[in-house]
Amino acid sequence: MTVPAEKPKAPSAPLSLAGRYEVRLLGGLLLVGASVWVFIEIAGRVAEGSIRAFDEKILLAVREPGDPSEPLGPHWVEELARDLTSLGSGGVLILITLAAAAYLALQGKTRIMLFLFAAVFGGMILSLVLKDLFGRPRPDLVSKEALPLTLSFPSGHSMSAAVVYLTLGALLARVQPRFRLKAYLLSLAFLITIVVGLSRVYLGVHWPTDVLAGWTAGAGWALICWTVALALQKTGQVERVASEKPEAS
Repeated sequence: MTVPAEKPKAPSAPLSLAGRYEVRLLGGLLLVGASVWVFIEIAGRVAEGSIRAFDEKILLAVREPGDPSEPLGPHWVEELARDLTSLGSGGVLILITLAAAAYLALQGKTRIMLFLFAAVFGGMILSLVLKDLFGRPRPDLVSKEALPLTLSFPSGHSMSAAVVYLTLGALLARVQPRFRLKAYLLSLAFLITIVVGLSRVYLGVHWPTDVLAGWTAGAGWALICWTVALALQKTGQVERVASEKPEAS
């Protein structure tokens, strides 16, 4: 008696759109939790004063021996650092945000435009609140005339750069169909954020842990905004970007 052949198993169905949404949402929440944990760890060590020696060692490593008021390298390197650090200044970030908002408005994406405003300016306000909360003074290795008026922890330039560039990078990456373009946009956003933070340490206007905390807080805030935007787009409260297809409920 012949044994009937077994039917070949059907290939497993690819993850549904709804399933991908859940995975992205969970991944975003996990990254937010990790960012908050790292920030709390840095803030705790700063409050204890146990990380002061590390900060001074790193900061002095990029200053001229015997004259810590001057950064290492020729004068043009310092000027370049001043140019690069302006990418994280309030005026430049507001201009970039307004340009992106105008682009969204021209596309008729008014609700996501308003969400972008809330994300960017909310992050800037959070930076000021955290500065007042910790009240850490600026490094005293440069002349008082060169020091900004605001407090030191976390770095406002580093945090605001992370908020704006990472948020815009993620937004623009979602409309690109090709992986290499997505990777380029996100890599560029990360690169600008890193360069702004490093320039703050090189110029001596922030302790290294100020910058680390700024990066962490800014990235965490950008992730929170990305996760909220994902949820709002899922429910239709915020418009989808041009090339997104509706997800199955």
